Amino acid sequence: EECQWKGPFYFIQGADPQFGLMKAWAVGDTSNGDDEWGEEIKLAEQAVQAINKLNPKPKFFVLCGDLIHGMPGTRWRKDQEQDLKNVLKNTDRDIPLVFVSGNHDIGNTPTRETIESYCESWGDDYFSFRVGGVFFLVLNSQLYFDSSKCPELKQAQDVWLNEQLAVAEKHKCKHIIVFQHIPLFLQKPDEDHDYFNLEDSVRQEIMEKFHKAGVKAVFSGHYHRNAGGSYKGLEMVVSSAIGCQLGEDAHGLRVVVVTDEKIVHRYYSLNELSSQGIEKELLDLLVKQN
Repeated sequence: EECQWKGPFYFIQGADPQFGLMKAWAVGDTSNGDDEWGEEIKLAEQAVQAINKLNPKPKFFVLCGDLIHGMPGTRWRKDQEQDLKNVLKNTDRDIPLVFVSGNHDIGNTPTRETIESYCESWGDDYFSFRVGGVFFLVLNSQLYFDSSKCPELKQAQDVWLNEQLAVAEKHKCKHIIVFQHIPLFLQKPDEDHDYFNLEDSVRQEIMEKFHKAGVKAVFSGHYHRNAGGSYKGLEMVVSSAIGCQLGEDAHGLRVVVVTDEKIVHRYYSLNELSSQGIEKELLDLLVKQN
């Protein structure tokens, strides 16, 4: 049923609720200072309330990683996970939740055990789904960042990804859209590698693979600021955080409208989305072609 294009729709992208980072960042101890996350709970609640009020409803709400701050094996992790689940339970039942694994969810250098633990809590670390003729891929970008402790898992994801892109091509999907935590790049495809993007050779290989397969856009988080650029028609969209901001952006969510021709998106602060909803210009895109 979801293999057919049925006209424009939209979804909501959020990233980095990261329960515990705001306190850890404020005290300057990002390894141990995450023993409070009351502020993040309020922000996540505001995000859910804003989404629930939207009309028409989004097709889904995707969270692009770093659901919590506590790394695998750290003290507050279980409590942070439970508190986030308690907030997300209030999302309208008609709005499916899609989870993407981030480095804090499975570790900077993930292992088979940390990934299994994430999967038990949040679902698969990579998978595909379809909405109205559009093919969506959720990837575990940590396997591209450092798979030294589980090379066989990276290899399995690579094989699976190639198969999925072949399926999307065979079915002539309207668009292909990817979700991952770590951006391929922040502004320019040839920028230097650092903590916030993927290593040059890895990035080049993935960008070329996506370009050849006709992927339209990659949505990510991790940077806690808005950024992005493009590579041969592939758009890289980096969204700032629901939680702790590391730049000048407001706590927010991205509204993404998928039309027959293109993908149009805008980042809204939580206050804007709560008080005003989606602007007419984006809503008109949903009506025009129906």
